[in-house]
Amino acid sequence: MLFTSVFDYFYLITGALLSAVAASVFYTPARLTGGGATGIGAIFYYVFGLDQGIVMMGVNLLLFLLGVKFFGIKYGIRALIGSTLLSLFVSVIGSRTGYNGVLDYSSQVNVILSAIYGGVLMGAGIGLVLKSGCNTGGTDIIAQVGCSLTPFSFGSIQFFFNAIIVITGGLVTGLQPMLFSIIAMFCSSQMVNFVITGFNTNLAKACFIFSDYHLPEISERVIKELHRSGTVLHGTGIYTAKNRNFMLVVVPNQQLQALTKIINAEDPLAFVIVTPAYEVIGKGFLQLKKVADQKS
Repeated sequence: MLFTSVFDYFYLITGALLSAVAASVFYTPARLTGGGATGIGAIFYYVFGLDQGIVMMGVNLLLFLLGVKFFGIKYGIRALIGSTLLSLFVSVIGSRTGYNGVLDYSSQVNVILSAIYGGVLMGAGIGLVLKSGCNTGGTDIIAQVGCSLTPFSFGSIQFFFNAIIVITGGLVTGLQPMLFSIIAMFCSSQMVNFVITGFNTNLAKACFIFSDYHLPEISERVIKELHRSGTVLHGTGIYTAKNRNFMLVVVPNQQLQALTKIINAEDPLAFVIVTPAYEVIGKGFLQLKKVADQKS
């Protein structure tokens, strides 16, 4: 199965739509050049007046064949679905708006706003498409093939090709739009990371609790009031050389305050280390099978 839940369809459609709005309503009207097939489509639109979405479709069809050759038909279909949907949305929105956008670009402030808001929308859209299990094609496929054949990392290869696209766009549109395009790409990359690691993931906190005499009382209240469990670990103090116990408890973000109150009530002198836990898989959190199916 390509999709494991109804949310995957929601992420795919919503993500493609947001990215298409970013490209056709903010990027292209402001003469900004993004990375990947979106940027290539923009360059062909600036130079030859060709519809951006159609050019994106052609580029991604070629990359689809490359993805199938190296990673198999299932990967290729996922890439083709995401990239095709994005291309269609760009073409439809662009034809309805004439790629003129919604802002007055005689003011440079609106170009900056397009770079920022367009970048945020683009990143949010790409992040949602990735969460659906698909991708938007473009340099993602080239980078994955490249890092499988060379010692270079995925990020390095992707950055290299996106930089070529942005610089090429700069030769067409000028230095200032190219610099604004870099701002847009930075906003986009930050938003992709936020959506993938922060939106609808099982964000939690791992808490290491050091208490000389009150771990049993804290443990009992964690079980009874928070309905969570934990693990008592054994260690040795490097200064005192004495053996001491401490406890590891993982709680969702919304229970961290309640846990802190329990610890303070039982032992105001306790020492607590709180660290982010991006994804917690297992009983009481995300189901292992569901996560494995999504990431396969």
